[in-house]
Amino acid sequence: MKHFIWIVAAILSFTVHAQQPAWPVLKHYDKEHVARIAMPIGGIGTGTISLGGNGQWRDVEVQNKPGKGFYGASTSKEAPCFLLFTDDGRGTRKSKALLGPVAISDYAGSEGSTAPNHGLPRFASTTVDAAYPFMTVNLEDNEMPVSVKLRAFNPLIPGDADASGIPVAIIRYEVHNTTSNPLTIAVAGTLNNFIGMDASRYEVSDFNKATYYNGARKNRNEFKKSASLAGLYMTSDSVDNTLDSWGTIALTTRVDDSNTITFRRELSPKGWNANITDMWDDFSDDGMFRDVTFDTRSDSPRGGLSVKTQLAPNETKTIEFLLTWHFPNRKDWFAKGDQILGNYYANTYRDAWDVAEQLTPRLPALEKKTAEFVNNFVNSSYPDAIKEAALFNVSTLRTQTAFRLKDGNFFGWEGIFSQIGSCYGSCTHVWNYEQATPFLFGALATTMRQVEYNYGLEENTGLMSFRVSLPYDVDKNWKLAAADGQMGTVMKVYREWKHSGDDNFLRALYPKVKKALAFAWIPGGWDADKDGVMEGCQHNTMDIEYYGPNPEVGFWYLGALKAASTMAAYMKDKEFQNTCDKLFKSGSAYMDTHLFNGEFYIHQIQPIADAGKIARGLKSDMGSKTTEHPDFQIGEGCLIDQLVGQYMAHLCGLGYLAKPEHVKTALQSIVKYNYVPSFGEHFNNMRSFALGGEPGLSVTAYPDPSKRPEVPLSYFAEAWSGLEYTAAAGMIFEGMHDEALKTITDVRKRYDGLKRSPFNEEECGNHYARAMASWASIVAWSEFDYDAHTGAFSITSRPGDYFWSNGYAWGNVHVAAASGAVTEVTLTVSSGSLKLGSLNLRGTGVLKLKKPQTIAEGNSQKLSVKKQ
Repeated sequence: MKHFIWIVAAILSFTVHAQQPAWPVLKHYDKEHVARIAMPIGGIGTGTISLGGNGQWRDVEVQNKPGKGFYGASTSKEAPCFLLFTDDGRGTRKSKALLGPVAISDYAGSEGSTAPNHGLPRFASTTVDAAYPFMTVNLEDNEMPVSVKLRAFNPLIPGDADASGIPVAIIRYEVHNTTSNPLTIAVAGTLNNFIGMDASRYEVSDFNKATYYNGARKNRNEFKKSASLAGLYMTSDSVDNTLDSWGTIALTTRVDDSNTITFRRELSPKGWNANITDMWDDFSDDGMFRDVTFDTRSDSPRGGLSVKTQLAPNETKTIEFLLTWHFPNRKDWFAKGDQILGNYYANTYRDAWDVAEQLTPRLPALEKKTAEFVNNFVNSSYPDAIKEAALFNVSTLRTQTAFRLKDGNFFGWEGIFSQIGSCYGSCTHVWNYEQATPFLFGALATTMRQVEYNYGLEENTGLMSFRVSLPYDVDKNWKLAAADGQMGTVMKVYREWKHSGDDNFLRALYPKVKKALAFAWIPGGWDADKDGVMEGCQHNTMDIEYYGPNPEVGFWYLGALKAASTMAAYMKDKEFQNTCDKLFKSGSAYMDTHLFNGEFYIHQIQPIADAGKIARGLKSDMGSKTTEHPDFQIGEGCLIDQLVGQYMAHLCGLGYLAKPEHVKTALQSIVKYNYVPSFGEHFNNMRSFALGGEPGLSVTAYPDPSKRPEVPLSYFAEAWSGLEYTAAAGMIFEGMHDEALKTITDVRKRYDGLKRSPFNEEECGNHYARAMASWASIVAWSEFDYDAHTGAFSITSRPGDYFWSNGYAWGNVHVAAASGAVTEVTLTVSSGSLKLGSLNLRGTGVLKLKKPQTIAEGNSQKLSVKKQ
């Protein structure tokens, strides 16, 4: 064996000094509520690694696939971890993993605990402070001479998907000397080179049926240094470079002349976890690594990087690491083909080391802007539960639920399972609900519309597959249209056009929008008699087909007609505008006259005697086996999202689709009938997302139990957070603020860190896209609306500070208390620029500017609005 040691001299300080912006805190989790926390850290379209509430690095999901329970190693014993060494200079040396206690629920297993790094000494307790994307793990232990804060994040800047799409976890260990004596300390990061190894590549042993991940092959770790960085660079020459799990990894730090950096490129390969013993013995001796090479190499060698420094009495220093990755070979949805479609971030970065090199000089500015966004948001006048639900669910955009191809187009699964995605294709009916993408990253939402209409739509028929295939090929799509999904895309084209002001976008898609809407009128279609009412076979987000008029799909249809009419007017297409207006008028009247029962909107079940008359592409094999006596219908039930189309209409600024008094009454009925005070007393034949004494809203309720169909709606007894958020936003629009706040609070209490992760609202999979409907409550509470064409800006008249974003620019609106007949408003643009033509202070009046003005980034406009 050959022995090496390398000590780094002066280049740059790794210590983060006073210029670091203050991190806001939205939610504190005490030591009893950290066990389930796992915050994904990574960029949009890059994948993530999650940070646990006890400081554990877990769920390595950076290789184009989900990886729940995958630790970038063959077993959990070799999970990534960071270590701490202290020496008081008087003979007392202590070492511990920078981890809190193992959760009690992880104590037992067939061979003892299976918790990651379970055998390492660790700190006595942890608490967590979070305001996504910032998370701080506070590590405390009275037996240690230091306290430690682990701070981690990834830049998140609304309107800037590139800056929010960097493949990195920024990791800082802030070490405070709690004694009156000087200390020598060292912090080290260690992880395996897992190139070629992901959660989908594993074997199950014959001995104990344990899962062992494999796929790495003669991987290599090298130490690199540049003018700004030093660290480990992980590669592989033997893993097939066309695999989606092939790429590079880097763990780097910045250095100065007061610190010593040492490293290990590999650890003992002798088996029986000798590598972990080697790691611990080498580091705990003096806080330094001594590089050793072996004649026999591990396929997945573990590397280590240590930074050693001095702490004066009561001094605090921050040691920063960058964990970067680069896995460019994204393929089709299920990675079964050979064609590499690529990741967008690979257009900018050559490899993992290049990520770190490019990021380092930009990091202060990116962190400052991220902190400005989050501070602006957290300090706004929204209730905390609404802020938490909206902000924490934005994390879904950075998980493997969503990705961005090399061509820049943005896609999404519905959610993700442990090793594979859940329900492919940017499902139109699920992604209908979420509002985080359009209101924070409008350009990404625009690409989703372009994919739907350019690659999901059959131009000769108007049928839009609600799941789009990859590689792009209309002929290979599923050929199944979802009535709610297809109508929703019409409304979303309108929303994206309105927010962006991009007429070229509308001109390109408008002819296709007409075809998508007209598809409802084909023989055997959803509205074959063209009366504004969908009576036909309607596949929808409940994964079954409705037969007959119903509010869930019906309001989507009315919203699509109203949006299409508005776009047709702009395009001077009078004939199509008149058609849409006529159908909207008759359909809206039918909804109020025939479906509203005095309390809520019901479903009129209309069986189809001859299934052969149903148009192609409308019926799946997931719903009722018979159309003459269809199962899985709503009937006279009170459906939680019966007003989802109205919800979307309000978010688009399209107004009411039915009588306002009926809309409000229906929402009051949802609160009255769908509310379950304790799901432990509630029958549910399907999946449980609320249990025990947890309250919430059920998908369907039957005030008269005798009216419930014998075989009811597929998910009738479940509780979906995405639908609860949808209902809550609707309540806010109707002035039902208390009811909405209770609904949202009930949901977030389930995701309290003890029972579930605050950063993972599940439905059909983890990090479910529909839960991003939570952002709608921000829009509703502030009564925000914006039209980029005219510069018409609307906001609530309630005094306070309100974060706003249209997907391209963002900032704050300060509404002062009215002074007589005048209300002073200060509109600030923190990022981007904003055309301002008028200000509508809801319920007070509209101030029209003589000519539109542009408010540039970093500027404010003071306005006085008179009561009208």
